[in-house]
Amino acid sequence: MKLIGNIIWLIFGGFFSAVGWLLLGLFWCITVVGIPFGLQCFKFAALSLVPFGSNVVTNFEKHPIANIIWLVFGGFTIVVSELISGILLCITIIGIPFGRQHFKLAKLAIMPFGAIIN
Repeated sequence: MKLIGNIIWLIFGGFFSAVGWLLLGLFWCITVVGIPFGLQCFKFAALSLVPFGSNVVTNFEKHPIANIIWLVFGGFTIVVSELISGILLCITIIGIPFGRQHFKLAKLAIMPFGAIIN
């Protein structure tokens, strides 16, 4: 079931989302200061490819300052957009599994520094 969910996810936008996160991560990695933020974008790219069967474990205590900077400078808009997408998908029964994946991405968007994707 995970395989089917991941294939449908990739066809209907997951691939383009992952490519976007990958390009954004490469853009951040151009500067030395942006490398930590670029690495977090690579986490989003990996989760955007195969969200079904993956689990996000956050650890705010590991890098609290970096997580706050992330949240203030763009992470909040990502969280809101993922939550809205998840809520809209959960309106229909068919969209509930995909909405749950958007909630997983929102969880990662809140605190990407120190987060582990299993």
